[in-house]
Amino acid sequence: MASLEQKLGELLLRKELTIGTVESATGGLIAARIISVVGASSYCKGGIIAYHNEVKMRLAGVKYATLLAYGAVSPQVAEEMAAGGRRALGVDICLSDTGIAGPGGATEDKPVGLYYIGLATPDGVWTRKFVFKGKNRQQTRETAVTAALEWAAEILSQPT
Repeated sequence: MASLEQKLGELLLRKELTIGTVESATGGLIAARIISVVGASSYCKGGIIAYHNEVKMRLAGVKYATLLAYGAVSPQVAEEMAAGGRRALGVDICLSDTGIAGPGGATEDKPVGLYYIGLATPDGVWTRKFVFKGKNRQQTRETAVTAALEWAAEILSQPT
């Protein structure tokens, strides 16, 4: 049985599309899973680890006003990261994430385990909100990676 990253790669190849990532809380784990597949260089162009807000703005095109108004962990920032990464990397599809892996960093409105995953395609930009509870930092990050890859595969599996 094919792994999730193999399935995603097959879909990208079949549709002749490229993918990239802009990652914050996952720190490159999404890209690492994508490129773990032999031959991934034919569809994965790369990724940006935008852990610091300065990098989010400079490399991923996130607006300072967006960070100020909504905070780094927000659907607005996840969308700007995905759209900006799509432009910066020159890819068809870009996945992004921003979240609170824990154990610290939470606020009353933004608990540990909160993630926003962004997805940009030629058809638009979207986000999904997740709250991964009861997991440690590494488990939370890995769960976010799986959620991002599943969403991308879901989108690519839809008829065009």
